[in-house]
Amino acid sequence: MVVVFFIEEKASPEDINKFQNELNNSPLITHFQFISSTEAKEQFIKKFPKLQGVVENLEINPFPPSYEATLKKNISPNMVQPFIQKIKKLDVIQDTQYNQSWVEKMQSLSRLIQAVGFFLGGIMILASFFIISNVIKLNVMARKNEIEILRLVGATNTFIRIPFLAEGTALGIIGGFFSLFLLFLLTQFFPLYLGSSLGALNELISFRFLSLFQSLMVIISGGLTGFLGSLTSIAPFLRT
Repeated sequence: MVVVFFIEEKASPEDINKFQNELNNSPLITHFQFISSTEAKEQFIKKFPKLQGVVENLEINPFPPSYEATLKKNISPNMVQPFIQKIKKLDVIQDTQYNQSWVEKMQSLSRLIQAVGFFLGGIMILASFFIISNVIKLNVMARKNEIEILRLVGATNTFIRIPFLAEGTALGIIGGFFSLFLLFLLTQFFPLYLGSSLGALNELISFRFLSLFQSLMVIISGGLTGFLGSLTSIAPFLRT
């Protein structure tokens, strides 16, 4: 989240230094940067190229200089408002931009998307479980005679289970790698397909690949799903 502080053009250096000290000493802010009027105009034209003619036809630059302060993650909006009210009392501040209700709506939307993601992920895990279970079950039925021969020569149930468990685990791991490959293609090429159609939302929506830990968890979860699916499928065919 970012808070924008618009600065009075005639602000004195002392007032600006006092304002910068407030930002440096605040535990809510990770870093901040100064945006001049010219830079603000260039950024606006870049984000809204269709409005370039309107801005260039103006005799003056309508964008005041500002400071963009980036807030730390997982900070409650209730903690930000008192800080903004304190900063607004400084003479150097012309106006501020921080829409709390909009931030809360975005956080609610993020939680909703996460819930939908977990729901769809659960469905995909169940689907993978049943698919692997049925594949292993078909393999067990196809090798029913071989299993009977192994029993006659003294093979234990554990010895018979191991190849099927290894096959189910391998299928789950391969499925995990394949899903990561598809996700990589999505994060690399889908933003290129969208191009600039998102407009200003490009600043809010970013497509990134999973971290190393998350990728390992996907692969491990795939292997575990395959192991459990194969374990449940071969249990009815073997003596306990």
